[in-house]
Amino acid sequence: MVASSGLAEGKTPREGWSSRSAFILAAVGAAVGLGNLWRFPTLAGENGGGAFVLFYVGCVFLLGLPLVVSEIFIGRTGQDDAAGSIRKVAEKSGVSKAWAGFGLLGVIAAFLILSFYSVVAGWVLYYVGVLGGDFLGAIGSGDLFRGALPGESQEMIQGRMGDLFANPWLLLAMHAIFMGVTFTIVARGIGSGIETAATVLMPMFFILLVGITIYGAFVGNLTEAVAFLFTPDWSKLTPQVMNTALGQALFSLSLGVAGLITYGSYIKGSAGLGPTSVTIAFADTGVALIAGLMIFPIVFAVGLDPAAGPTLVFQTLPFAFQTMPAGALIGFLFFVLVLVAAVTSSISLLEVPVAWGIGEMGWSRPKSTMIFGGSAFLVGVACLLGYNVWSDVRLLGFWSLFAETDILDTIDGFTGKVMLPLGAFFTAIFVGWRADRKLVEEMTGLSGFWLSLWRFLIAWLCPLAVGFILVTGLFPEILGS
Repeated sequence: MVASSGLAEGKTPREGWSSRSAFILAAVGAAVGLGNLWRFPTLAGENGGGAFVLFYVGCVFLLGLPLVVSEIFIGRTGQDDAAGSIRKVAEKSGVSKAWAGFGLLGVIAAFLILSFYSVVAGWVLYYVGVLGGDFLGAIGSGDLFRGALPGESQEMIQGRMGDLFANPWLLLAMHAIFMGVTFTIVARGIGSGIETAATVLMPMFFILLVGITIYGAFVGNLTEAVAFLFTPDWSKLTPQVMNTALGQALFSLSLGVAGLITYGSYIKGSAGLGPTSVTIAFADTGVALIAGLMIFPIVFAVGLDPAAGPTLVFQTLPFAFQTMPAGALIGFLFFVLVLVAAVTSSISLLEVPVAWGIGEMGWSRPKSTMIFGGSAFLVGVACLLGYNVWSDVRLLGFWSLFAETDILDTIDGFTGKVMLPLGAFFTAIFVGWRADRKLVEEMTGLSGFWLSLWRFLIAWLCPLAVGFILVTGLFPEILGS
């Protein structure tokens, strides 16, 4: 049975996680998504492998982990939506309630990210259908060990992506199905919706991840993949690469979008936040590294380019599966894996504005889900039309940074370069400088050396590093790019 908080005057009981493990599964599910399985391998390939990977891991634990603790602290202390939780921490700390504004910024960022995230997840759903059909064909032919998409050339396989982009109705259908799944889970609430989904989907996710990685180790070139990912060439660690790794650490852990604040607000009990936060950071980083060990052995085994960029998952890998034994099965399972990760992340993105609608506007959960889920779907429709019907539309054409980007890439770029760093920056300043120290110590369970280290990182290193991401993201000429 789901625990509930105390009953505030005029409000219904607030839901909560049934256990610490349920929260960890949901929080890991929120962090683990397309950022780990698509974006991380893509960036590792584009930025030379080892040096990028090791710097990224350092960023996760020196910058990401202190921010994870901070966001969960705010939510657990406030026991409200993102803005409401920040407001309550501000009140308890004797500082201005205007700090709640950066909570609203996170709500807007989560909403915008969900709108295009669902479109990209629709691509994954399309490939689940394509590879699933091929897998069924392999069963029908009695040849389960054949490669995926037999008889198709590399050009044909890579051309599927262009064909998908050119078909607005197919994109719309995939987007609608994925958003419908997300909508249904969030509308059911914390206990019977989000927690149930996390406890079912996350074990499935890890089984698939480990299984496909073992497959890749046996049939792929594991030695070359390990050398690529973990042997650093420090000459490749340029300021641009460091900036990219810093940004990926925030993106991967879903920081700056108030997701962990919102999920943290459903925590009941008094267990310290330090061990829980470390578990989340380790799990998220581990998934990213294992994803690299899952993908690159296959890529190297068939002689493909690890720096293929955003096409790595959707064009390079489907061709690679064609040449691998049991490629029809493995290709299908791989995209199921990516789809599961996309679902667990999308429900956290929708829950952020839904919780805000419940807490700040007084809406019921079904109404708030309908309003924000429906609105995100409509923004997503504009994103997918940007690949065909509205391909000449430039939302921020007046801004040189986005002058040539389509609708989806503009929203993606603006949230990633502006909104996420701003949210993380204000979180660091608020918790590091304005939140009451006794309250922080009491609620986090940190003490002694670990409390001092965390305070230094959140008050000094995090604001400086995130500020660097923000400034160089908006003005890339600073780095000479």
